[in-house]
Amino acid sequence: MEFQKYIKSHSEELGISNDVFDNWNIHLHVPEGAIPKDGPSAGITMATSMASAYTQKKIKKGIAMTGEITLRGKVLPVGGIKEKILAAKRANITEIILSAENKKDILEIKEIYISGLTFHYVENIMDVLDIALLKQKVKHAKNLKVDPKKQTS
Repeated sequence: MEFQKYIKSHSEELGISNDVFDNWNIHLHVPEGAIPKDGPSAGITMATSMASAYTQKKIKKGIAMTGEITLRGKVLPVGGIKEKILAAKRANITEIILSAENKKDILEIKEIYISGLTFHYVENIMDVLDIALLKQKVKHAKNLKVDPKKQTS
């Protein structure tokens, strides 16, 4: 999965030991929807959840995100922004992360629908992780590092 490859290739920046990838694997299953598409609009959300699992860091509360991610980590714009914002407001979300290219979509929405929301416009997945991942570890964080003495061949 491209998310895992991206996270592995940037493991040093994220503070993840490379041996973690040799001993732990994450599988995300996203069944194909009715409409064929070139990439999930939940790409940055899935990548963030994987980074959280590997780093054992919490994700900021009250935040939503949408955007496709390329193999090189660029965040691409998605459609249906107005509907996604309305759904986020109904869920009491206060911050939304989306592609910088989606800013034009936000500017077309009436102020009444976006009042009380903070938008973070990003270019790449590292921008997303800087906003969404907290320094605080999850409760009951697992030590993902493997002791080489305990490893069997």
